[in-house]
Amino acid sequence: MRIGSSIALIAIGAILAFAVADVVDFVDLTLIGWILMGVGVLGLIISIVMAAPRRDHRVTESRQVQDPSTGETIRRDETRGSL
Repeated sequence: MRIGSSIALIAIGAILAFAVADVVDFVDLTLIGWILMGVGVLGLIISIVMAAPRRDHRVTESRQVQDPSTGETIRRDETRGSL
């Protein structure tokens, strides 16, 4: 469920809960309105949390060692973390 559909559920639920005065024998429209608003709010919260930017934590480590016998320099780069 995306943000737009969550807002639509909240709006439809508010209309059913507060603006509709019809009486249906086997359905409580006010209760259905409250349920739709609750589902819409829950979907909105989940959508916002899922759309939040992720924090990437990457660590780059570089080591450089010189071989004493040959004088050759060896360099090692290592990157860890999420991409």
